[in-house]
Amino acid sequence: MPITLEEASVGRADKVSQEVIDTLRRGSMFMDNLIFDDAVSPGTGGSTLTYGYVQLQTPSTAAGRAINSEYTANEAKKVKKTADLKIFGGAAEVDRVIQQASEAEISFQLEQKTVATKNYFQYTCINGSKTDKAVDFDGLTTMLKGTSTEYNTGSDKVILDLSTSANLDTNYKSMLDMLNEFLSGIDGKPAMFLGNSKVIAKLKSVAYRAGYLTKTEDAFGKTAQGYDDIVFYDMGNYYDGKSTTPCVPIYQTGSGSSIVTGLTDLYAVQLGLNAFHGASISGSSIINAYLPDLKAPGAVKKAEVEMVAAVVLKNTTKCGVFRNIKVQ
Repeated sequence: MPITLEEASVGRADKVSQEVIDTLRRGSMFMDNLIFDDAVSPGTGGSTLTYGYVQLQTPSTAAGRAINSEYTANEAKKVKKTADLKIFGGAAEVDRVIQQASEAEISFQLEQKTVATKNYFQYTCINGSKTDKAVDFDGLTTMLKGTSTEYNTGSDKVILDLSTSANLDTNYKSMLDMLNEFLSGIDGKPAMFLGNSKVIAKLKSVAYRAGYLTKTEDAFGKTAQGYDDIVFYDMGNYYDGKSTTPCVPIYQTGSGSSIVTGLTDLYAVQLGLNAFHGASISGSSIINAYLPDLKAPGAVKKAEVEMVAAVVLKNTTKCGVFRNIKVQ
């Protein structure tokens, strides 16, 4: 059964988890609109967290035929796939004396852990690879690699330079042409463009120059801008305990004297059970908060936030990635 964070909050979560979900929804338009298929039932012993699905890879075709001739047979191609739900979140410890003195320290730590969990989820939605890191689920860059909707790659790629205002003035029409070509290869209209702050800012400037900057509101009344009513969403940054990196990376390509720096990607996603969506445990509230018993023995109290989920791409033609956009 499909469910959103809003529905999980109303129907399933306790008061503390409702506050955690509300923090997620207010902090992420992407997560607020993402649909989760809560269809995973843990197997015997609770050790199986696998979501099985069929992915459409090549659609069927139709054509005309002459009298007394047969159609050339052509079948849609699909493949059975699975996604393993992953467990992620974190814990924070607070001395009971600190909590007694401030009465808000645990709430503060819980809110910050919720934000960190959101950032980790959004980072993994883009960069995750269960092959490279067993505790991660596959993200969009893994799922779209080598597909027909991975745009502007290979030896014929175009490095579109939007790094300065002058370059935006020179190249914004070319960017629009390529953006429209990119979108034409996607089956249906995406709901969102996902990127980092750099590429989102550049695309707002491109859309403004062309007169195609559109505006909408999220569920909390905040204004969101977009192109042709496809919302721009900054996936934010991820802090791994040592350094902070954009959830949608900035990278370089080439070697030696032909190195090009300051490149990034733009993802276009349709959200839905036939496109890009989340998966979660049946009957769960997707994310949960755990508070300590302040009256129990023990000087140090632990608060936890935990999410059990993965993302799935049912149809590779419903989403796409535009590579090699120079933003700095």
